[in-house]
Amino acid sequence: MKNVRLIGVLAAAAAAAGCANTTQQVQSAADSVPAGPLPRTHAPRPTSAEITAQDLMTRLYVFADDSMQGRATGTEGYRKGTDYIAGELRRLGLQPAGDGGTYFQALSSRAIGDGTRVQAAGRDLVLWTDYAPLLGAGSPRAIDGARAVYGGLLNAWQEGTPLPADQVAGRVVVLSVPADGAINTAALSRVVRGPLSGAAAVALAGLERANPNIIGFLRRPSFGLSPAVEVPYSLLVTTDAATRMLGAAPASLQPGAQGTVMGGRIVVSTEGGSARNVVAVWRGSDPALAGQYVALGAHADHVGFNNRPVDHDSLRAFNAAAFRLAGADNEGRQLTIEERQSIRVNVDSLRALGPARLDSISNGADDDGSGSMALLEIAEALAQGDRKPGRSVLFVWHAAEELGLLGARHFAENPTVPRDSIVAQINIDMIGRGGADDLKMGGPGYVGVVGSRRLSTGLGDLVESVNTERGHGLKFDYGLDADGHPQNIYCRSDHAEYAKFGIPVVFFFTGLHGDYHQVTDEPQYINYPNYARITRYVHDLTLSVSSLAERPVVDRPRLDPNAPCRQ
Repeated sequence: MKNVRLIGVLAAAAAAAGCANTTQQVQSAADSVPAGPLPRTHAPRPTSAEITAQDLMTRLYVFADDSMQGRATGTEGYRKGTDYIAGELRRLGLQPAGDGGTYFQALSSRAIGDGTRVQAAGRDLVLWTDYAPLLGAGSPRAIDGARAVYGGLLNAWQEGTPLPADQVAGRVVVLSVPADGAINTAALSRVVRGPLSGAAAVALAGLERANPNIIGFLRRPSFGLSPAVEVPYSLLVTTDAATRMLGAAPASLQPGAQGTVMGGRIVVSTEGGSARNVVAVWRGSDPALAGQYVALGAHADHVGFNNRPVDHDSLRAFNAAAFRLAGADNEGRQLTIEERQSIRVNVDSLRALGPARLDSISNGADDDGSGSMALLEIAEALAQGDRKPGRSVLFVWHAAEELGLLGARHFAENPTVPRDSIVAQINIDMIGRGGADDLKMGGPGYVGVVGSRRLSTGLGDLVESVNTERGHGLKFDYGLDADGHPQNIYCRSDHAEYAKFGIPVVFFFTGLHGDYHQVTDEPQYINYPNYARITRYVHDLTLSVSSLAERPVVDRPRLDPNAPCRQ
């Protein structure tokens, strides 16, 4: 799941311091997993045509192992992870559908270039010390000669337009966050694409308060082709740098206060081939339908590792308590000082269970190792099982979801099959948890459903009927699909890039939890029986869509593919 939180409980904890038919739904011996906490390691076992908890466990322990180093797009760990996927596809006999007869579709690498220079009051600001640019989807708009203006609080721009458009057009708009607030790049991005889209650039003050790992994160390359259109780039700046830009401390100013004339420019360099989607096809059995595709998607990347190891067990205990305090509906909220101080981790009890384990790798078992390995299990079921799809099934493991859905955007804009031949896209991202310990509404069979009727009511009806008629008994939660939901889940995973082109989508998701984007998102914490149950359901839904006499009808308004996504 694309990150919207760059500081939060991790920093706090570090400072302070766990059917083919209805008979297929019956749990078999292959579906059982050990009771209680699972071991940190698991010996791989041969997988089979049946989708089982044991098979998913085998695959996920491989894919989310420490050796994959968190699978950040473009890294050696990501290459190893996608090599594993491609090797399994080759073994199972799926057709490669990437570039040049391979399983891979290459994306271009984009990074902040060496010629980047920003001046305030005639003095250079120091890149990666005084300011850090966020790579945008377009080309940076010119800032040389643009005057800085104070725009007030970022929060105010999320709720309205504190300044008229003519006061921000062509300006470098400096924003603040509340004293107890977190740097929220997702909120900043929405504001830049929305009410501040006419600015030269937007600078958010408070870089010195961010997680120390943020600079390393922002210095990583981005991926995918960049449109030639010029857009305002976002900068995270220190409060001192913002003061130089404005000529006074932001806290002392009112929105609309004029600052200094800025100088310099943001430079973006581009290289080819350092990231990749994995793409494969299982050819449909119906000659009349095989030229159409049901697309299945998950993202293979995660967020990598950092250089500040933490005590894994105490961090997990702290994060679980912090997540309960913040609540799933307030994901990303910075805890107050009082809330942090109220959390007590019994380290002595943890040490009685075992020695401290220092950990710096964000394994991404649930996000989205769970979706990625579910796709492999479905591919194996299609290749080796008795039931075959009528339409072809297009499998895409997207790169760079965590960097802004970049791999999905690249594939949707440059598909390796005709775009209008894709009749629906089914996306799975984080389907390995969803228990009562993770969510207030969680429990056996829980799964969130997003977007199923936003473009096609027929697809939404099929989502329901497959669950009922094939005896899966899943408990669908549509709460996250509500218009205007603060978590904006519909826009935060790869399906959104397909929906922009009028392709009906549905997204399955078991919710955010205390291990989200933490080093504690590891395979031993996955709910494998529920994970297998959801995977079997997605398999059956895929087969049902593939055998429809007519493709799902788009009977709801299509979105503008060039407009910002809004739930």
